Amino acid sequence: MVSLFGGKEIEGMKEMVSLKLTVPIFMLFLCLHICCGSTLTYVKDPVLTIKQEDSMLPMISPTGTPQPFLPLLAPSPLAPFTNATVPKLSGLCTLNFSVAESLMSVTSVDCWSVFAPLLANVICCPQLEATLTILLGQSSKETNVLALNGTVAKHCLSDIEQILVGQGANDSLAQICSVHSSNLTYASCPVIDVNEFEDTVDTSKLLAACEKIDPVKECCAQTCQNAILEAATRIASKASDLLSTDGAHDILPDGVSKVNDCKSIVLRWLASKLNPSHAKEVLRGLSNCKINKVCPLVFPNMKHVAMGCGNGISNQTACCTAMESYVSHLQKQSFITNLQALDCAASLGMKLRKSNITENVYSLCHISLKDFSLQVGNQVSGCLLPSLPSDATFDSSGVSFLCDLNDNIPAPWPTSSQGAGSSCSKNVKIPALPAAASAESGLYNDDVMLSLLLASGVVLMMIL
Repeated sequence: MVSLFGGKEIEGMKEMVSLKLTVPIFMLFLCLHICCGSTLTYVKDPVLTIKQEDSMLPMISPTGTPQPFLPLLAPSPLAPFTNATVPKLSGLCTLNFSVAESLMSVTSVDCWSVFAPLLANVICCPQLEATLTILLGQSSKETNVLALNGTVAKHCLSDIEQILVGQGANDSLAQICSVHSSNLTYASCPVIDVNEFEDTVDTSKLLAACEKIDPVKECCAQTCQNAILEAATRIASKASDLLSTDGAHDILPDGVSKVNDCKSIVLRWLASKLNPSHAKEVLRGLSNCKINKVCPLVFPNMKHVAMGCGNGISNQTACCTAMESYVSHLQKQSFITNLQALDCAASLGMKLRKSNITENVYSLCHISLKDFSLQVGNQVSGCLLPSLPSDATFDSSGVSFLCDLNDNIPAPWPTSSQGAGSSCSKNVKIPALPAAASAESGLYNDDVMLSLLLASGVVLMMIL
């Protein structure tokens, strides 16, 4: 069989070697699903299949290894970047894009074409938001203001999209990441002038708390997050209607909105005091604390699971078949981190308990954390992203990102009083990043981690 990848195979890593062919084939079909409207389905065992709507696609045996579909003349893997289109800019945006040139290149890869919806929650959108914050922060060093007016904001957002799309990013980023031109304005925050900001806020305290953060400890200690909240509350208090008038120090509902808007102003000021690459690390670290607190999956109706597993399990096979079918729908949504998978397992478990399913169906049906993420590989294994910030990379092999395929941690079944809980108090220990066993460039880091590589030429052939 012809491999879509170059490089040497590593002995003793049978699962890795088998995935070298099946991962790109999976991504090829996934891209067809997104771009051409094909329907992906999961069947029992489970084996990834595709309902063919195009006679040009290769037939796939339900039991055999799929044959690679190679174009006769595939475009160069570097096509998205070496043949980047020249963006048509408005000429009316005041932002200096050159100060964040390398940052925008990273963003275009993180949000690359067909990957953007699948990596939106964990990689793409946090990186896009960090890029916007840094552009505004760096611009304030020349304009002395930390926000744009509504008209200029529209031009700037359009220009940013044009630049990113020209470098290979998805052309619907604003929709995917729910970014609007108002995100570049002051919204309801009363302070946007740099001098007024620095006169109002204890900037030394803020910078000391946020200049350098530990992406693991910060999520629990919240040292920088508390400093940002304090600074945002202080500048929001410039508005006379922030606090209640009953003598308490509670913030009114409208005041909460002002504080949230002012947090964006605080982050932009921080970005102006750090170099772009350092600012990116801080902003991505802060956003990751929010990401790992919430399960991003949408849970469909579970009446079939309730029928098969509720009120005592009389038929284990029927129950597990219903569970597998239900989980397969979750596996079609997006890549998630290992901590998000823990949150998803807890959330689903509580919903199942409310449906009168009291027995541990996770253990009964062998549901693990990786079953909550998109499935890849010959054996259809779940891909869990690291819980710490990471980026996709682009080279001659294509687009790649770290993915844990072998972390078979059983999904924990919640107790009757247990909620999703906090990642700071979780009993299950999950590595935030893989421990690299060699200095290789990410194709093989150890026998647990795999860098998912996409043959760009094949995908481009399908898109064009």
